[in-house]
Amino acid sequence: MGYQQFIDILLAQQSLRQNDLVRVNKIQEQMGASGLPGLLIKLGLCSEKHVAEALAKARNLQVVLANEYPAESPFGEEVSLRFLKEHHVVGIAADDKSITVAVLDSEDDFIQQSLELLTSKQVIIKVGILSEIDKALELQFGEGKSQMGQLYGSMDDDASLDDIEHLKDLASEAPVIRMVNLVFQRALETRASDIHIEPFDQSLVIRLRIDGVLQNIESPPVASTAAVISRIKLMAKLNIAERRLPQDGRIKIQMQGKEIDLRVSTTPTMYGESVVIRLLDKESVVFDFASLGFEEGNSQHFLEVLARPHGIILITGPTGSGKSTTLYTALTRLNTPERKIITIEDPVEYQLNGVNQIQAKPQIGLTFSSALRSIVRQDPDVIMIGEMRDLETAKIAVQSALTGHLVLSTLHTNDAAGGLARLLDMGLDDYLLTSTVNGILAQRLVRKLCPHCRVSYPALPEVIKEKGLQRFAPPGEILLYKPVGCEKCGGIGYRGRLAIIEFLVMNDAIRKMVMAHQESGKIQDQAVQDGMLTMYDDGVVKALKGLTSLDEVLRVTSSET
Repeated sequence: MGYQQFIDILLAQQSLRQNDLVRVNKIQEQMGASGLPGLLIKLGLCSEKHVAEALAKARNLQVVLANEYPAESPFGEEVSLRFLKEHHVVGIAADDKSITVAVLDSEDDFIQQSLELLTSKQVIIKVGILSEIDKALELQFGEGKSQMGQLYGSMDDDASLDDIEHLKDLASEAPVIRMVNLVFQRALETRASDIHIEPFDQSLVIRLRIDGVLQNIESPPVASTAAVISRIKLMAKLNIAERRLPQDGRIKIQMQGKEIDLRVSTTPTMYGESVVIRLLDKESVVFDFASLGFEEGNSQHFLEVLARPHGIILITGPTGSGKSTTLYTALTRLNTPERKIITIEDPVEYQLNGVNQIQAKPQIGLTFSSALRSIVRQDPDVIMIGEMRDLETAKIAVQSALTGHLVLSTLHTNDAAGGLARLLDMGLDDYLLTSTVNGILAQRLVRKLCPHCRVSYPALPEVIKEKGLQRFAPPGEILLYKPVGCEKCGGIGYRGRLAIIEFLVMNDAIRKMVMAHQESGKIQDQAVQDGMLTMYDDGVVKALKGLTSLDEVLRVTSSET
């Protein structure tokens, strides 16, 4: 078996790293493990798809699609199921002279020679994706059980919640490990941002948040609840004996050739512990304003304010609206050898080279406000505060801005003007606020239409009038776009997300209104008069360009904003 060409293709495509290849070679030497493609997948160094495509390219073979596998196997009884499962082989088609099969490892000549000997036919080899091969074998020879059901079938389900050692043993069993890994794998395949594991009386529900919307997936049986949750808690180094209090932890895994950070949060509920896992894929995050959804006008205004040497820039919006990503993108832009940047975050989501990042630990007294006092003595040029949570933090941030620092932070408010009202409500003096805040950016995330299957349609006259579409549409017929669904987007019609934003730049007119403690609605109106596009308007512009649908814009905002 010669894997050199296969390896060269993976390295050239950057699907495999050179140092990971060295690791695999050492494992093969020490353990005598054969079957390099399977080992790369098992160790999480390459995705199943990349392995299949590289093997096919190396031997000039075809990759079998999931819908090409037949429901019935073309093999007779001469080929044992054990052989097919062990070597990951599925029969696709047969005639009098030949039989076509999909294999995981097309470089393994033993498979072809064995099948030719067993069937007395010419064997035509194609390459299959590992999980699809295993699903096809279950379809052809199984008892109709789901993957989760198969895994659970071999488990000892006599789990007592009070027997901690037994729970640890259960969580370390191969079926439980595979069950949890399968959930992680599906989350990665579907580009999910969060995994929600929720125990109920008669079921264990697992949902994935994909592009901001929760979707159910196949779940393990309810009897496996304790084992599955214990497995995740052990991976996150949490106390599995403590089920009365919330806990937080982190897991680092390597899967599908990527290093993934998982942030784990558990909380007690009526029927056990609810677990939410945030997936942080460092490699897929692009810190670029254009990719985030900043149009030319907003991007230019924001970069102009960001270039100022001191002052405060605030990013506002509810949880999950992309505030942290915008902050990290701004920091990436500011991160030059001439600037010292220090951040205080809770938690640190992404690690940035050249940026000094501090993890807040309130339990030992390292809060935003206490850390900020020491940060200022570290002579930074730029300070990033994860969130302005209280008056003390806001006051230190203002003092930092007054003494020549650029301060970036977030607030939880519905719109840009609401950020000013929130700071006043906290108790910040109006004259300090107006002299330090340079700009407030509010944002929401909308799903992007799949470019492969979206379709345009003429907007109805009443919709044009009611939603004010004519303000941003070119002359002629006004077209909107709607989702359809295809293979590329998993039949949903949307793929990925982008931000719709409004950016309020502080000017003399707004400063006067803040000093007079005017309500946020009037400040918003003044900002619009000064040229600010509201989030709704920015969303309409993106909907008319076909980037998202009008329904998505209306889902996260309203035409009154």
